[in-house]
Amino acid sequence: MAWNDESGNGKNPWNRGGQEPNDLDKIVQNWQKRLTALLGGGGGSAAAAAAGGGYFLIIFAIAAWGLTGFYRIDEAERGIVQRFGAYTETTMPGLHWHLPFPIETVDKVNTIVVTNYAYRTEMLTADMQYVFIDMVVQYRRSDPYDFSFKVVLPEQTLEDVTESALREVVGTSELDTLVTGRREEIASRTKEVLQSTLDSYEAGITITSISLENVNYPQGVQAAVDDAQKARNDSERYLLVADAYARDIVPKAEGQSARMLEDALAYKERVIADAEGESARFESLLVEYQKAPRVTRDRLYIDAIEQVYRNSNKVIIDSKGSGNLLYLPIDKLIQNRGGVYSSQQNDRLGSADPLAPGQAGGLDESDARERRTRQ
Repeated sequence: MAWNDESGNGKNPWNRGGQEPNDLDKIVQNWQKRLTALLGGGGGSAAAAAAGGGYFLIIFAIAAWGLTGFYRIDEAERGIVQRFGAYTETTMPGLHWHLPFPIETVDKVNTIVVTNYAYRTEMLTADMQYVFIDMVVQYRRSDPYDFSFKVVLPEQTLEDVTESALREVVGTSELDTLVTGRREEIASRTKEVLQSTLDSYEAGITITSISLENVNYPQGVQAAVDDAQKARNDSERYLLVADAYARDIVPKAEGQSARMLEDALAYKERVIADAEGESARFESLLVEYQKAPRVTRDRLYIDAIEQVYRNSNKVIIDSKGSGNLLYLPIDKLIQNRGGVYSSQQNDRLGSADPLAPGQAGGLDESDARERRTRQ
């Protein structure tokens, strides 16, 4: 059913019981009259109504303009308030109000968020070789005041300073060092130089990290660089092998040297002790010799003969006899049987005392007598 269908419930929303709708001009005029009455205008003339309407619009405009001064700062942001372009204050997170534009303005600076920007360049190394570098710089706006006022276009300045810092690092390094051995030092050294320069500019920017995405050299020198890297690896391996060999051989040589020194010292002490003992024995023997020269001389002779006989196998045979016995290795037979003659050997050689005179293989009488006298 349509809204203007009077055949329904007879209620038309556009029909107010026969009353004509208020015109917009009439509504405005009514508000002007009320405002004029509030401001003290009692004449009710058209001029007074127009003046009252003008005041109302001015007040409404001032109120609306004042409401534009409210602003909110998030937790990660800081507000830089400027009055006619000059710095006034830095506001913290929360709801604030400032004199509306154009008197004061507020720039919101995020000091927490980390911003990335990629940087790619080509430059010469210290050995006059081209190198291609791709890296990503991460930074944040740590000081909102310095970031807003100390440097014009601070982010553009950051890119320019990045190139300068990178050229300083790469320009003092050789190609094989950059792409192989000390590649990880490029990022740290570049970050150090870059941050130092930004601090001197008071740019209000803190570099959080620099990551190298790619560091390559021209393809024409790839084989040479690979050979250099292989040689460097072999050199390091040989150094490790040599160090391991030195760690193994040096302790052994030191131990052997110490052992030889100990042996030499022991030999020295033994020789000295033997010499001192021989000297002492000789001196004591000299005293006895001076007392009884003949007896001492005979005793020395007997001791020498006993020493000789004790260290050798003795076989006494009658030189006047004959037979095959002279050709037998009797000394070997005696040595194999422990120096004890068997009964058969005793029968063959004779059971008489070898020292008895007149026996075969024995001593003559004078020699036997002299032997018994000495004993």
